[in-house]
Amino acid sequence: MEQQELQPIINTYHNFLSTITLDYIRPLMNKIEWEDRLIEIKGSKGVGKTTLLLQHIRMAFPNVDDTLYVSLDNLWFKSHTLKDLADWLYAQGVRYLFLDEVHYYPHWQTAIKNLIDEYAELHIVFTGSSMLQLEAGEGDLSRRLIDYHLPGLSFREYLQFEGIADFPPYCIEDILQKHVSISFAVKEKLGSIQPHFNEYLEHGYYPFYKAVRFGYEIRLQHIVNQVLERDYPMIDEVTVPTIEKTKKMLMVLAQNVPQMPTMSTLYGQLETGRNQGLKMLYALQRADLLMLLTDNTKNLKTLGRPEKIFLHNTNLMYALGARIEIGTVRETFFLNQLSEVLPVCYPAKGDFLVDGKYLFEVGGANKTFEQIKDVPDSFLALDNTEAGYKNRIPLWLFGFLY
Repeated sequence: MEQQELQPIINTYHNFLSTITLDYIRPLMNKIEWEDRLIEIKGSKGVGKTTLLLQHIRMAFPNVDDTLYVSLDNLWFKSHTLKDLADWLYAQGVRYLFLDEVHYYPHWQTAIKNLIDEYAELHIVFTGSSMLQLEAGEGDLSRRLIDYHLPGLSFREYLQFEGIADFPPYCIEDILQKHVSISFAVKEKLGSIQPHFNEYLEHGYYPFYKAVRFGYEIRLQHIVNQVLERDYPMIDEVTVPTIEKTKKMLMVLAQNVPQMPTMSTLYGQLETGRNQGLKMLYALQRADLLMLLTDNTKNLKTLGRPEKIFLHNTNLMYALGARIEIGTVRETFFLNQLSEVLPVCYPAKGDFLVDGKYLFEVGGANKTFEQIKDVPDSFLALDNTEAGYKNRIPLWLFGFLY
């Protein structure tokens, strides 16, 4: 292969790289062991996986042509293979390859396994949809790679991304035990916290909001369609009718979250059976479009009926036309931020059981302990509260976990 054949993707790489700034670096950047030979970074579309790769290249490679970034949905791969690309690059001395949207390449697991086996010095970092699942059969990579997950912005990251203030993340124990002093420190820098928090709930989860502030909800709708119309069939090989039913399921649930609808009624509306309905439901969870709350985190692996269903984050509530009820917004925020770092279950009492031991009720400033009184390790997560007291903790502070 001659360089002129490769020039289109080199030009695309250079163009992308020229638009990348280092103004804000996601914390995951420093957690990744970049020298590992095979690295997977998963996350929902729009959270910044491509930006993370290109920022790393900018920071780690003084000569950017010592590596190559390419998206595997590029039309170049309709007439060339990944091996064609690796053969030419390896002959030129390139030892680092960054592959975006890996799920668009046919039999990608086998292709990457073969490259790692054939080229002893080659390092590959690839990104994929949050729906991506490693198959144990053909081209098994599960024992070869280190995998990472990139979520959307936490409330803490949003404040830093906006240039408002920079705070460290806190573990759950620090928030439970030291929330008063932490809240005072945050309030000292921010003044009023609630206006920033309200803005985050509407548009702060996906970093691209800055580029499309006035078209954010439309862009988010387009991303949801792209995930279901392109990523879903590439990963699960579903049919067009199944895709349409899954989209309808998402929109029906958006009008009912977090109350659990009668599943048989939902399946009847979709003209599908229980097994297929559950597969679609859990596909929406893997796509980071829904969060399914069960009474045991193990149930999420067995396709059991969830106790409650939420949209994945509060930004999706506004974009998909969900009923904006403040109680639902509060619970969605809490579950979204907590489940990124700790297991969360549906308890017999209260709203959420975190890490198997901390019981929470979520509500407004006037919420009481009536529903969870006399329960050890029980807490209130309260909205419209800038500083708490004892087991009454500001809701916004749970956005400082990562």
